Amino acid sequence: MDISQVGRALLVAGLVIAALGLALTFADRVPFLGRLPGDIRLGDDRVTVYVPIATSILLSIVLTVVLGLVSWLGRR
Repeated sequence: MDISQVGRALLVAGLVIAALGLALTFADRVPFLGRLPGDIRLGDDRVTVYVPIATSILLSIVLTVVLGLVSWLGRR
């Protein structure tokens, strides 16, 4: 593996980590994220269990579309 390829891989990994950090920073400002009708929240005063099923499905669909577009644009 050439040193320039290692540099590119590190640069891409850094950009992905930065994008993930940025997304997590602003995730609480999206009003519906985490409060969709299919999300399950069980708990009492001491313990709360949260299972974001609908949010996970929505994020999976969005990421599939975005990564599909990136892949499609990369092949052009």
